[in-house]
Amino acid sequence: MSGKPQPINFERLAQQSEKANASTRQPGRPSGTSRVKSKQPAQAQITAEQILREAIDRQDTDNIKPPEQEIADLEELEDYRGRQRKTFEDAIRRSKFNMAHYVKYAQWEESQKQFDRVRSIYERGLDVDYRNVNLWLRFAETEMRNKFINHARNVWDRAVSFLPRIDQLWYKYAHMEELMGSTQNARNIFERWMEWQPDEKAYKSYIKFELRYQEYDNARNILRRFIKVHPSVNSWVYFAEFEQSQGNIEGARQVYTDAIDDLFGQDEATHFGEEAQDLYVKFAKFEESQREIERARIIYKYALDHIPKQFASQVYASLMAFEKQFGDKEGIEQVVLGKKRFEYEQEIKNNPYNYDVYFSYAQLEQQDLKDFTRVREVFERAIAQVPPLCEKRLYRRYIYLWIHYALFEELTAKDYERTRQVYKACLEVIPHSKFSFSKIWILACRFEMRMKNLTSARKIFGNALGMCAKKTKIFREYIRMEIMLGNVDRARTLFEKQLECDPSNAIAWRTFAELESKLNETQRARSVFELAIQQPVMDMPELIWKSFIDFEISHSNLDGARKLYDLLLSKTQHVKVWSSYAQFEHSIAKNTELARAVYKRAHDHYKQNTTAKGTLEGDAVMQQDGVDDDQALRDLKEQRSQLLDEWFEFENQIAKSDQETISNVKALLPDKIRKVRRIMAPDGTATAGKEEYIDYVFPDEKNTQKSNFEILNRAHMWKQAMMKNKNN
Repeated sequence: MSGKPQPINFERLAQQSEKANASTRQPGRPSGTSRVKSKQPAQAQITAEQILREAIDRQDTDNIKPPEQEIADLEELEDYRGRQRKTFEDAIRRSKFNMAHYVKYAQWEESQKQFDRVRSIYERGLDVDYRNVNLWLRFAETEMRNKFINHARNVWDRAVSFLPRIDQLWYKYAHMEELMGSTQNARNIFERWMEWQPDEKAYKSYIKFELRYQEYDNARNILRRFIKVHPSVNSWVYFAEFEQSQGNIEGARQVYTDAIDDLFGQDEATHFGEEAQDLYVKFAKFEESQREIERARIIYKYALDHIPKQFASQVYASLMAFEKQFGDKEGIEQVVLGKKRFEYEQEIKNNPYNYDVYFSYAQLEQQDLKDFTRVREVFERAIAQVPPLCEKRLYRRYIYLWIHYALFEELTAKDYERTRQVYKACLEVIPHSKFSFSKIWILACRFEMRMKNLTSARKIFGNALGMCAKKTKIFREYIRMEIMLGNVDRARTLFEKQLECDPSNAIAWRTFAELESKLNETQRARSVFELAIQQPVMDMPELIWKSFIDFEISHSNLDGARKLYDLLLSKTQHVKVWSSYAQFEHSIAKNTELARAVYKRAHDHYKQNTTAKGTLEGDAVMQQDGVDDDQALRDLKEQRSQLLDEWFEFENQIAKSDQETISNVKALLPDKIRKVRRIMAPDGTATAGKEEYIDYVFPDEKNTQKSNFEILNRAHMWKQAMMKNKNN
């Protein structure tokens, strides 16, 4: 078989295809149509996009190379150049302001060594946009690259004339002159640049240029001009470090001193913010490096005295490290105190009404008590921050600042006249028409008493009672002072004044009666108690009744005590009163029968009231009402159960009690039943929650509850019958 491919017989292939179509054609179907074997979509769908993408991916683009053109003579070269120039000119014509076209055009002409054309192209671009820095740079670099130095100078000179604020142009210009060895020309360029007062980097570049050629005097002169144009902390520090690097220690010290005078001589530390502390820290570290320890310490302290505290954190940190290295214990403590002062000042600045910070600040100054002026300054600043609103809750902490101030003046400073002025000023600050503070009045009076100035003390108490007559503490302290002095008549007058202002004060009545009792004025004391129990309103009536009964018992007036118990029971039937009455008869009067009679009276009272309330409760349940009555009934049952428990315990303790009496009392004890009820809201509606409670069922209530249950059961059966008839 030969290797040559056989020719394809297209006519034969067409005949075979026609025969295949005829064999598959069905009867009645037109010729040229084929039967569809399956109308289901193919599993792999092919799109036009996929076909095109596969065709592109299969192309071997790496091996495609442009045709190589060989230029044989000058005519072909000129023809090639003409076509290229036409391409570049067309590109420039389409986008005149796209400088990239000019640059590419010029680079191509440079490759052809057509430098006149290169200059012409760059000039055309600069005519369009002379502010384009990149175009100037490419123009000058082209001249430099091809060693046209004068042309390059001309380009740089024009560039810095048109764009004097572009630092890159000046840098490149000066760098070119320096590379050419033209030091004076480079210096002249820097001088031209400095006339425009550029930024700090430009001056530092000029200084480094002079230092490279060891022109130290020129560099120093430039630095002096530098700090005038840029009078910042960094500029002065740069100048001082230059002097230090040259070994001129006195010159560096003088630079730091001039910097402080120039920058902060007019109290302008706040204008420089946190940069101010950098200068002092650098100055102190400079002195530290020269082993001038005292100079460095003085600089740190001077900085803390003149820099605002909010900008002195770095100074505190550096001073702390300095004292740890060179200082003693006292110096370290002073630094710590200074740092705490700084923290307190920051907190006060953030919130001047934070009185807790003032308390801590004052305590700090008292620990380092070398001068009272610092402590007084803190207290004066604190009390100057009067609360913005006249509300007692805001004044409460504020008043304690005054109290601490007064105690400091009295106990530490021993300045008693100043203490008196502090109390006086504090009383003037308080808005007594809205509220007052008993404590400050009492402390002021006690101070006058310690100073043995009773007239002033009485005057202060009188003013206090005139401004806030219902202050119980002031009356109590005033009365205590008069009693200590033996002025009983004054004390009685004060008690009468207090009870006239506030007749419902049970403690005042009791204290008045106790005073008369201590003075053996029994009839006076009894009269005071009688007046007290006759008052229609009393804040703590149980206190008066108990004190009166104890008073009668202490004077062996048992009949009087019984009358008081009976009188009290006519006003209230609480179980505690019954229990106290029974205990009195048993323990004090030693009369068991009377005690048992009291228990019986109490039980009869509770039994009668419980039965009445129980009837009302049954009606209320039927009417879905009576929540208050239900609670009252539970309270009565609970008190009745408590009374029976005490009675049963009383009978068990008495040796003379027989078993029959004990059994009778035991038979009265209730059964305790745990129940569940809905929790009621304050408005009387039932909430979703439930709670457990203990219910008491007494023997006499069991029959009543049974009959009530039968009634409810019959009512329930009747309701079911009615519903059944209605459904039928």
